[in-house]
Amino acid sequence: MIKKKKIHKKILVDMTVSLIHHGHIRLLKKASKFGRVYVGLTKDRHVKKHKGFLPEIKYRHRKEILESIKYVYKVIPSDFIITNSFIKKHKFDFIVHGSDFKENIDKKKIIVFKRTKNISSSFLRKNIIKNHVKSVKRRK
Repeated sequence: MIKKKKIHKKILVDMTVSLIHHGHIRLLKKASKFGRVYVGLTKDRHVKKHKGFLPEIKYRHRKEILESIKYVYKVIPSDFIITNSFIKKHKFDFIVHGSDFKENIDKKKIIVFKRTKNISSSFLRKNIIKNHVKSVKRRK
């Protein structure tokens, strides 16, 4: 009996992951149900250009973290804005994203999930700063 070779869909999840959290993990887990997950990880200079800050964790370390997650097949560098040509170049079957997705991509290739409530890297960043300020005030 000849075994058929299993064909895996190539799923792109584009992420910045400046501060990784459970919302990222949940999105990767959902994406993995559709095929092999390739994370398009935003390069540091593109985060600076589009978000106005450098990530707390450098690209190479964010990549190392993502590569250790069981739902991730491969991490590739990407720009902040994903284009149809990027998707075609890498032969992705679908792009999975949270509901904040804004790129102008062929709608037939997009799978959108609701964002995880009450969590984001921005939310974490603000809480860290707020808690640090409180801590400093208490020490005075």
